[in-house]
Amino acid sequence: MKTKAQKTEELKKAKVLLDKSAGLVFTDFSRVSAEDVRRLRTELKKSGASFLVIKKRLLGLLLKERGIDADLKQFKVSVGTIFTEGGIESAASTAYQFFSKLDIPEEAAKDVWVKHLLGGYDAAGKSVLAAEQIVFIGKLPPREVLLAQLLGMLSAPIRSFLYVLDQKSKSSPHIEPKVELTQASA
Repeated sequence: MKTKAQKTEELKKAKVLLDKSAGLVFTDFSRVSAEDVRRLRTELKKSGASFLVIKKRLLGLLLKERGIDADLKQFKVSVGTIFTEGGIESAASTAYQFFSKLDIPEEAAKDVWVKHLLGGYDAAGKSVLAAEQIVFIGKLPPREVLLAQLLGMLSAPIRSFLYVLDQKSKSSPHIEPKVELTQASA
């Protein structure tokens, strides 16, 4: 059991992280090995996020103090919080990828680990996100891929039109213009 001083230190760390965060993702880390949690922390650091385990009651007080109305008591499990500076998209994507790649125990559903994503908070939109929304955001491809897909969709009609013109020019009979040669008088 943690002492009051340790809890105060955790709360200070959480306040600093929350002040810098653009979003939060709440996860259930029960039945996840310590080695896997270390791997999650490493992957999150690459994307500019931090993973912190803090008591639900303390985190709830901190969120309430900041005006965030997230009910953490609804979760019947231990809650780990991902604090991200880069936006909810990067944290949700990293967490989703991590949990979806964990080994599935025997006789368990395929999405057993994805169910460990409990919800989140988007600071930009000032909205609490449900677990389904976090999973949906996590499944989205990265921004660069989405932009490339959009560019492909915008250029497709022009490419198709140019293809049609090219095929039309190849299939129509090529008529040589008649040129009459006249002798020029000297």
